[in-house]
Amino acid sequence: MTRFASQLLATAALSAVLSAPLAWADAPEDAAYDDVSVQDPIVVVGQYLYTDQVNALKAPTPIIDVPQSLSIITADQILQQGFDSITDIISYTPGVNSSQGEGHRDAVVFRGVRSTADFFIDGVRDDVQYYRPLYNLEQVEILRGANALLFGRGGTGGLINRVTKKAELGEQFTGYQASIDSFGAFGAQVDSNFAVSDTAAIRINAMYKSLENHRDFYDGDRFGINPTAKIALTPDTTLDLSYEYIDHERFIDRGIPTGANGEPVEAFEDIVFGDADLNTTELEAHILRGVLQHQFSDTLKGRVSASYSDYDKLYQNFYASSFDQAADATRVGIDGYLDTTQRQSFTLTGDLIGEFQTGAIGHTFVAGAEYIDTSNDNDRFNAFWSGSSDDVEFFLIERPLNFRGGAGVNFDGVTTTNDFTADLNDRSEAEVEVFSVYVNDQIEVNQYLDIVLGLRFDSFDFAVDVVDPVLFDTGTVSIDSRSSKDERVSPRAGLIYKPQENVSIYASYSESFLPRSGEQFATISGGDPFDPDIFETAEIGLKWDFVPGMSLTAAYFQNEQIRADRDDTTGENFEVRGLEIEGFEVQLQGNVTEQLFVTAGYSYLDGETDGGAEIPRELPENTFSIWGAYQVTEKIGFGLGATYQDESFITDFDIGSTGPHPTLPAYTRVDAAAYYNISDTMRIQLNIENLTDELYFPTSHSTHQATVGAPLNAKITLSGRF
Repeated sequence: MTRFASQLLATAALSAVLSAPLAWADAPEDAAYDDVSVQDPIVVVGQYLYTDQVNALKAPTPIIDVPQSLSIITADQILQQGFDSITDIISYTPGVNSSQGEGHRDAVVFRGVRSTADFFIDGVRDDVQYYRPLYNLEQVEILRGANALLFGRGGTGGLINRVTKKAELGEQFTGYQASIDSFGAFGAQVDSNFAVSDTAAIRINAMYKSLENHRDFYDGDRFGINPTAKIALTPDTTLDLSYEYIDHERFIDRGIPTGANGEPVEAFEDIVFGDADLNTTELEAHILRGVLQHQFSDTLKGRVSASYSDYDKLYQNFYASSFDQAADATRVGIDGYLDTTQRQSFTLTGDLIGEFQTGAIGHTFVAGAEYIDTSNDNDRFNAFWSGSSDDVEFFLIERPLNFRGGAGVNFDGVTTTNDFTADLNDRSEAEVEVFSVYVNDQIEVNQYLDIVLGLRFDSFDFAVDVVDPVLFDTGTVSIDSRSSKDERVSPRAGLIYKPQENVSIYASYSESFLPRSGEQFATISGGDPFDPDIFETAEIGLKWDFVPGMSLTAAYFQNEQIRADRDDTTGENFEVRGLEIEGFEVQLQGNVTEQLFVTAGYSYLDGETDGGAEIPRELPENTFSIWGAYQVTEKIGFGLGATYQDESFITDFDIGSTGPHPTLPAYTRVDAAAYYNISDTMRIQLNIENLTDELYFPTSHSTHQATVGAPLNAKITLSGRF
């Protein structure tokens, strides 16, 4: 444990002792909060993290007793604010921001740590790179800090868990949504539950979306269907089954270049630096899940879950890779590649969740084991232009650029064509086998003090066959077989002091690790069998449900990465400190009155990397968001919100450097909504994004790929249930 973590835990313990008299002086004499306590976690969304289903925490722990920062976004909030993507949700979540993800995937920056793989669905790893749909969700859980205890490798800065809708016994209903926006995009989704018998039910969620936005050539569509079944095998045993099919195709837009001042060139806001025909991503996925739960007694429950997923993905794209505004503001270098991924993964998890007493001390424990078997095939071909005999070709900057379908006229007036089969960048076939065991105990010392202790052991076995691209280009196939095995123990410790039922003060320490095979199992960097990167998180915080239905959370944290490296001269291994982040988060959420709902969040982030020599990329110092919805009458309501993001560097900033550095400027976006209840079961709503029509650049991938934010646009949605 780091010295910083020890200090945090000691500070929290001291705070608990010093403020102990508050437990008697300020505790309510009556049970005022008992009236709003949640007795049934199945009914009330958001108080518990879906504790009777597969979920992020696995044990029935109220949010106020969780010693880490987290946010829950319910299906109602997703509908109310008109969210269409994970990125939309993140823009209103403190401590988390988005990355561009090369225009073809969800990519999140958790407290300064970039990730494309820390995603879960019903607690099961969902690490393929794609855009995740929201049509079949009950809620989205965003946890911050290292999370290896319950999730294994990854989760280094945080994670996102999507909780899906399950079939409900004894219920018969159909919900629906249909929407269209000012760009021409439209979509529809349906949610139907059928009671087959007293002990069985089927639920079907389905959606279709036709995609459009403000950028030239952008189009696409996505289809998803998710039938589920619930069967009560006995009064104490239930089986949930689920199958999901996803088919998704869309245009890839990598954004615009930055100029001499380091910022995106606003004059290029309407130019797409890609190929109208070939910039595309395609995904087809089949996901099967089963969960068997048995209630052994009032205090002991067992759960076994199995999941199999099969993803087939292609993305190919061209993008601006080089631009020098000072030398020639009319000339841009276009690079590109074609990448395919086929991944099959099987996950088997077993948990025991129970409660027991040792004398006067209470325990809520989780003990479990997990097995994961993943096969991943990946290849990437670079662009190869006939005009330059290279992967980069220069073109005149105009709208549109003078190439399409991989052929055009370059900057020098020479006809050029691209070949995506001529230059192999990499090809690999990987096998991953993971076995894990874990235990976590939430110890109730008394009504004022809880202690959380947990350990997880992971055995991560990785083997990959890599084709030598140099020999491949000469017509020779050479296979380089590499392998590594990491065995790690990841601890978690927390201290929660509750001076009264509606207040908790906590401190926690946790670790996670990332194998050197990376998030997507492409290869082992340089073939060196280095130890995995270790991430440590220390956090102190406050959670306060200061009035019924209204909560305040605040946290101060520090994340630290430790990375193994090798001295180039001596060849000796040593450890270096990589990314270091510290920051502060605060979030307010709930009903101010019966008519007014408010959610607001602020985060401050400060970081360094490479031993303090650099400032990390995509780390806005300040972010702030607020959303309020007011129900004027039973039929009419309004919503208004704003999200602010400070400027951030597009690439790591060398503290010793001079001159402009690639930067995303700060921005504020204002959103609004209006609702009208046509009847008790039907609503029409208008959502307006970017009400002030600000030109802004929310994300980037590299220096000359800055995303152009959407201008003012409106979406009308009709939703209901019968």
